[in-house]
Amino acid sequence: MPDDSIRPLITARSISPAPTFPTRDTFDTMDLAGDNVVRKGKLSWVVALSYAIDWIILIAVGVVGYILGHITPNKRPFALDDRNISFPYAEQETVPVWLAVVISVMCPIVIIAVICLVFVPGSTVPRGTPKSLIWQRKLWELHQGWLGLALSVMAAWIITNGMKNLFGKPRPDLLDRCQPDMENLKDYIIGGLLRLNSSLTPGHILGPGTLVSPNICTNPDKAVLDDGFRSYPSGHSSSASAGLVYLSLFIASKFAITIPFFSTSGSSADHETTAAAFPSRTRIPSVKVSGPDSYELSNRSPSALTNSMEDPALLSKGVTATNRKIAAVRRQAAAPPLYLLLVAIIPFFASVYIAGSRWWDFRHHAFDILFGYLIGLVGAIFAFRYYHLPISRGAGWAWGPRSHDKAFWAGVGSYSYATSRTRGTYRSGDEEEALGAPIEPYGRGSGMSSVAPVAPRKGGSQGMDARDEDTSYTGASGNDQSPEPHAR
Repeated sequence: MPDDSIRPLITARSISPAPTFPTRDTFDTMDLAGDNVVRKGKLSWVVALSYAIDWIILIAVGVVGYILGHITPNKRPFALDDRNISFPYAEQETVPVWLAVVISVMCPIVIIAVICLVFVPGSTVPRGTPKSLIWQRKLWELHQGWLGLALSVMAAWIITNGMKNLFGKPRPDLLDRCQPDMENLKDYIIGGLLRLNSSLTPGHILGPGTLVSPNICTNPDKAVLDDGFRSYPSGHSSSASAGLVYLSLFIASKFAITIPFFSTSGSSADHETTAAAFPSRTRIPSVKVSGPDSYELSNRSPSALTNSMEDPALLSKGVTATNRKIAAVRRQAAAPPLYLLLVAIIPFFASVYIAGSRWWDFRHHAFDILFGYLIGLVGAIFAFRYYHLPISRGAGWAWGPRSHDKAFWAGVGSYSYATSRTRGTYRSGDEEEALGAPIEPYGRGSGMSSVAPVAPRKGGSQGMDARDEDTSYTGASGNDQSPEPHAR
């Protein structure tokens, strides 16, 4: 028997209990960090209110833009002999305002609704997924699609109308709208060499650079006359590109219409799993390459191999872990069908047509059209990326909702509005697929949905085996050999 000097080492040794994990009910009511309680299956009213305020802001921006479009703009002086503003005024426009609104705004609204309600969430939904989750995803994608469209159009709307009133640039048909008072011409000269010539008589040919005041115009229709000084930038161009380019991006995203690219995130199968509609319900096995003699290229990333993967038996046969886990590079992507590319690019062509119509209707100068289109283009790209994942890697999904903790404010040091404020982890109630998802005690994405019991060691008792008992006598020496019995 051991003497009294080492007996405390035996009695003080604790036996670690088997690990226990929260039950399914616990995971349904708490986030993965275990610090916040969430309402199962319900959207927080705080989050809903934050998005309602987003809509209110966009509506207010639209109202301000409408007001800016109906106030008297600044009016830039002009020259009566300027051929760039001497075009005839066309009362019948190729694309009138009402038609531009229908094509640039109403059509995208309807098309986005059809895509979200019919095609979303797609073929990645596993069997047995509740219809309530599917409809939640449909409505969320619809909401984000409309919200992005509204942001794009409203941004272009208020920027364009504000710049129109600020610059007051004459349209190409200004002189026809103006109907200048030639009888009192000398009273309206405000610049040029003839400004100081008091002997100017009616019919005198003005020299180059002679500017007149906009007050020379006698047209009684104030709306037509004021609109003659709203050439820069083009509202048709900015609105068309804002709405229709956004629609092209939306269609390309939802139908995976993108230029083929190399996957840098590892296995293509892993990418398919994480991009599925409900990742926690989907289990896609890793893609494997047939063998070492395959001519396909493999992933040569240093991070692809780990110590556990370097099986000598496999390495001796020439089969690396990389070849077993990813598909060949040339098999990672393929060009989408051209008819889908045509479907996605039709809205873009429509926007170009609307913008071009302002040139042959003599409503805008070339630079006005291009700059207006640029405003809408930047707004469309920004609004799409603000609410949607990148087209090439987002699998057509919109970003998820904000977390309850950060619905209105995240503060300094926070990188995401979707994470918990206290621990920086996303909440289990923020994504629809978390409802009813398999429990993963080690964290989502770990692939360990259950814990296998550990078999007791041979000869052990109550979790302690004979080797443990023997090593208890070694103290701090670390010697694995059993001590010699003491002499009696």
